[in-house]
Amino acid sequence: MTIRDGDGEITHPFDDINPGTEIYQYEIRELIGAGGMGVVYQARDKQLDREVALKFLARQLCLDPECRERFKGEAQAAAQLNHPNIIVIHEVNEYEGRPYFAMEFVDGTSLQKYIAKRRLSIEEILEIAIQVSDGLAEAHNRGITHGDIKPSNILMNTRGRAKIVDFGLAAVLAAQGGQKTTDIYGTAGYMSPEQIQGASVDTRSDLFSFGVVLYEIITGKAPFMRDTLGDTLRATRDTEPIPMAEYSSVVPLELQQIVRRLMSKDKDQRYQHADDLRSELRYTLEAVVSGRVRYPGQEARLRSMAVLPFINLSADKEQDYFCDGMAEEITNALAKIKGLRVAARTSAFAFKNVDEDVRRIGQKLHVDSLLEGSVRRAGDRLRVTVQLTDVATGYHLWSERFDREMEDVFAIQDEIAENVVRAMQVILSDEGKQPVSRTQTSDTQAYDYYLRGRRFFHQGRRKSLQYALEMFQRAIAIDPLYSLAFVGIAECCGMLIHFYGESRDIHHDTADKASRRALELDPGLPQAHAARGLVLWVMDRFDEAAAEFERALQLDPNQPRASYYFARACFQRGDFERAARLFEDSCRGQENYEARYFAAQTYSALSKTEEALVAYRLALREIERHVELNPDDAGAYTMGAVSLIRVGERKAGLEWASRALEIDPGDARIQYNVACLFALEGETGKAIECLEAAVKAGFAHREWVEKDPDLDSLRDDPRFKALKWRE
Repeated sequence: MTIRDGDGEITHPFDDINPGTEIYQYEIRELIGAGGMGVVYQARDKQLDREVALKFLARQLCLDPECRERFKGEAQAAAQLNHPNIIVIHEVNEYEGRPYFAMEFVDGTSLQKYIAKRRLSIEEILEIAIQVSDGLAEAHNRGITHGDIKPSNILMNTRGRAKIVDFGLAAVLAAQGGQKTTDIYGTAGYMSPEQIQGASVDTRSDLFSFGVVLYEIITGKAPFMRDTLGDTLRATRDTEPIPMAEYSSVVPLELQQIVRRLMSKDKDQRYQHADDLRSELRYTLEAVVSGRVRYPGQEARLRSMAVLPFINLSADKEQDYFCDGMAEEITNALAKIKGLRVAARTSAFAFKNVDEDVRRIGQKLHVDSLLEGSVRRAGDRLRVTVQLTDVATGYHLWSERFDREMEDVFAIQDEIAENVVRAMQVILSDEGKQPVSRTQTSDTQAYDYYLRGRRFFHQGRRKSLQYALEMFQRAIAIDPLYSLAFVGIAECCGMLIHFYGESRDIHHDTADKASRRALELDPGLPQAHAARGLVLWVMDRFDEAAAEFERALQLDPNQPRASYYFARACFQRGDFERAARLFEDSCRGQENYEARYFAAQTYSALSKTEEALVAYRLALREIERHVELNPDDAGAYTMGAVSLIRVGERKAGLEWASRALEIDPGDARIQYNVACLFALEGETGKAIECLEAAVKAGFAHREWVEKDPDLDSLRDDPRFKALKWRE
């Protein structure tokens, strides 16, 4: 049996290609790496005026057909992949009978050297892990197993972007076709147990190796490395690593569980797909940022659930708004229960019309159970069918069918929420023992208009806000005591003034009266205080607005709209520290790509470069998920474009900006956000043109513009100074 290290079993002296040597269009600069299979040089591509890395097969191996084939296979395997976390192959060729390939040059260092120089925070570790798992997911989804994941095969550029390199073993593993072999390929200390045993290897072997890498990053110790090769292999195969908690008490339990599962000796017990690993890592990073993770010694996680959007089985397909509204109302009712964690609407509704097993959905949402439902509405008759499913087993915990009159819709919602609480055996506090649902109106027609308004409101576009305003006004025309409908009117008017520059004369009085009336009808309603705060803010009465926002958060600390509006108001006043905290708070417990984006922008304004980079990456992931489900959301594309630029993905950022302008070129916010992108790129003329278009379309927030760090490069330009912002 032969053990072949991932870097080869042959060592050799440095190569003899000197700096300045010209190889076709490449000019050699310097030697930057050497291993058993080959050597790597930094070179300049004179034709395309860019830096590249040239990897040559080691001279003494050029006559070995097997080595030449493996070297070629490495290039072919990597060339199939086009992903920001995988090294890009530009060309495969030969020079004087010696194979080489040209690849992307990474200005940085290996992860091995990167972690040797500094101790990484948990956030940084998770960010790197997410990037590597993203690259592995791309390779695995194309049927490619890397076979030699280790710190030296992960490069880190100067912007903190991870790149997977060296797919040399991928070709060997592909050639074996999953068959048992007497040769062992890989690097001792990082190989999976099945690699050591010469058994068939698949993508789960990469996940084991990556678990070893994560353990080493977190603890500074290689878990299986011993003094001799034999001892190292035996430890990998038979010994459980020392628990990470013995090295550090600040490693979240969630992260410990992820690494422990990755390093399971039984590949069936590991993550079965890199996609699943990536989802777990993303959730853990978001939990770390928002302070929701557990550490050794803390209590177990609260019981958790998600309410999926109800399916419309009515003959009238326009009844989707009603089905969504019922699910949202039940979500809001359950979210008030202490001892129960409920996934936010934005997270659960991402699975609307998604054909996927409920257990997989539950795993992605990180909840114990899922509430599904369907609604059939015909005239005044209503049939609602619901079922609560245990995510771990797939068994139903409770199910029910309600055949009622439309006027019973409120009772149905109450009954569903109360049965869910009983089925999950949640231990309620005295406060939680109160009715779980709170009816705002008894008029089903007013309620119907309110649900229509909420659907339009969630879309967030100018036209949809105008439609939402009309629906809320119809609701209060029927029921003048409907406080939530008055909240909707106030919010729509406030957002149309602030975000879309609509006339204050038209909306100020309406917003002021609606927000006051909502509080008169229900002084204890958190949403009413948040709406009043928004209205006072757009009326330039910040101190009064702040008091209302704070009252809303006292009544309901998890009120995302209150913290989001408050954060924007603080940013506009230049109180960046407070704004950053509030933007982070508004992300807690839910996916909120806008708040994530503005949190990153706030860190930039504070010159907190590392925090900003992590925040932009978090924002980018949420934006990517959002546009996948909402491909016509131009605003999300613009925020994604700026985020891409901020993390160093210039080409992708420009493509996203173009997409946004194609979707909605007349929108003021779109033009403004694209202007920010051009300003970041030094495209001053284009940035000014977009700002001029934004002003013309109604965007005119001088105070916001004065604080926006994305526009710093334009401030001395006479054309920028000449822009006529609204006072």
